[in-house]
Amino acid sequence: MGADNGDSIVRELRRLRELERYALHARDGDIGRLRQVYFDDRDWRVRYLVVRSGNWLLGRDVLLLPDMVRSIEHERRRIDIELTREQIEHAPPVQDQTPVSRHYEQEFYRHYDWEPYWGGDPFFGLGDPLPLSVDDEPPREPVDPHLRSSDEVQGYRIGAADGEIGEVRDFIVDAAGWRIRYLDIATGPWLLGRDVLVACPWLDAIDWSTQTVTTSLARDAIEGAPPYDANKVIGHDYEVALYSHYGKH
Repeated sequence: MGADNGDSIVRELRRLRELERYALHARDGDIGRLRQVYFDDRDWRVRYLVVRSGNWLLGRDVLLLPDMVRSIEHERRRIDIELTREQIEHAPPVQDQTPVSRHYEQEFYRHYDWEPYWGGDPFFGLGDPLPLSVDDEPPREPVDPHLRSSDEVQGYRIGAADGEIGEVRDFIVDAAGWRIRYLDIATGPWLLGRDVLVACPWLDAIDWSTQTVTTSLARDAIEGAPPYDANKVIGHDYEVALYSHYGKH
């Protein structure tokens, strides 16, 4: 799993469930709402936003890049996208696959005329949409094993160093840099349902077959962590207390 590089100086830590209630707006009208995200489990960066479009797209799902976000207005619960509705309307539709295949990603980046992330940083600008090619053969490339669905991982069990402790309830996203910073862990009835946070660099692996997120932290360390209140914004003092509790820097 990737390490936290600490590259986001100004943080906007928000629950993913909160961001999913925000309305998305293109340059010329409404788009829909954020449904989930795909993230890379090596560095916990959000690679794609999965948007459930409105009636003008017959309710289908489309993908957007975080770099396409122009601004986020938390008070208005609104995310502005630097695209037109037509650009999004003609994007390749998301298939029923989790996560998306490299074949789809290639078509996606080709449509928007952006350089894919595996070949370098995306261009910070938008070109005219390109027509999609017709591929008569099914995709042959394997699904990227590091591209994870937030909907899929939500509910996964947490495997500590000395036993299981709770499950993934939510994701804490740094909306300024679109990186998942913490997992919100529901510790279960044996802790009276208390929620705690675990920073992503302290996690070791995500296992699809067992639906488990593993960590080398001990159960008692997680049990004694400062409780997390989802109704409060995470502040600097809370993060300092959390890192101090776990003996992290």
